[in-house]
Amino acid sequence: MKLKPFLFAAGVLLVVVGAIAGSKALQIKSLLSAAEKNGPPVETVSTTEVVAAKWDRSVESVGSLRAVQGADLSNESSGVIMKILFENGQEVKKGQLLLELDSDTEQANLRSAEAEADLARTIYDRTKRLRINSTVPQSELDSAESQLRKMTALVEQLRSTISKKQISAPFDGRLGIRNVNLGQFVDNGDKIVSLQALDPIFVDFLLPQQLISGLAVGQDFKLITDVYPGKEFSGRLTAINSEIDPITRNIRLQGTLANPAGELRPGMFARVILALGSAEDVLQIPSTALITAPYGDSVFVLEEEIGQDGNKKTVARQHFVRTGRARGDFVSITKGLKPGDKVVSAGGFKLRNGAPVSVNNEMAPKPELDPAPPDS
Repeated sequence: MKLKPFLFAAGVLLVVVGAIAGSKALQIKSLLSAAEKNGPPVETVSTTEVVAAKWDRSVESVGSLRAVQGADLSNESSGVIMKILFENGQEVKKGQLLLELDSDTEQANLRSAEAEADLARTIYDRTKRLRINSTVPQSELDSAESQLRKMTALVEQLRSTISKKQISAPFDGRLGIRNVNLGQFVDNGDKIVSLQALDPIFVDFLLPQQLISGLAVGQDFKLITDVYPGKEFSGRLTAINSEIDPITRNIRLQGTLANPAGELRPGMFARVILALGSAEDVLQIPSTALITAPYGDSVFVLEEEIGQDGNKKTVARQHFVRTGRARGDFVSITKGLKPGDKVVSAGGFKLRNGAPVSVNNEMAPKPELDPAPPDS
């Protein structure tokens, strides 16, 4: 008797669950029937047209700027700095005196050696005249001549030592920031200041070995640096290295640019865009239209077809393509498309083959061949 209420409650629960399950089954059947009748939902996408264009055959690399002539000036002799004759960042000419070390001791020794040299010359001249008359032996003349040569060499040595106490610019250029101060003692080889010749200026960069056949001295290139947004510098390829790096299989190249205003500085990084020849014909599409997968690259092309209700509708058909090189926001297509094809440029990730679509290009981004994004 005690089990009857529980059995009754269980029976009511089963009836309720069955009623709910039946209702849901009817709803799902109704939805499937409606989907089968109306087809898959329409997806909204942005589109673009496959365009035939001409692209300059060029290659881009990252380069480093280097002075045509550059040196860290240092002293050959040790001593105390007595004069600093330049300012930081100053433009100087070849031979311009920049710095002097204390040379008082050497100057005094030079005056003494010059006096000794004058005396040796006088003795040599007198002995030479006496030897003509055989008044003195040849050995005395030889001794006088040897003494004269010895003192002359000593004078030249002291003058050379004094000259090493002075540092002059070895070429025209711009000085950096000095590393010494007036009255400071400097030893042999201490760095005094950097001197760089900035006009013209070199740029060194690397390219893969596969491009060697298209390289030649004299080719034009453009240089772009983040230091001057929107500005291009022009130069020419002036040297191609004679060997290829055995590790990276890259070849080192050198370009030269005019730099009259000194805007480009050694050590800067820059983008180098090197022209490889005449322009080539390509089919271009935005990179956003390309769907990359392990089994190949593809795009969705819009096609018109007649639906089951007899009305025209736009559907997206997946086409596998072969890509070429990229430029800016675009990629070139070598196989799989033809000019005028309309492809999905945004929203392709949510499509399947044959899916109906509607087109809305109001918010579509505008791709560019040479994008110049603003600095963040």
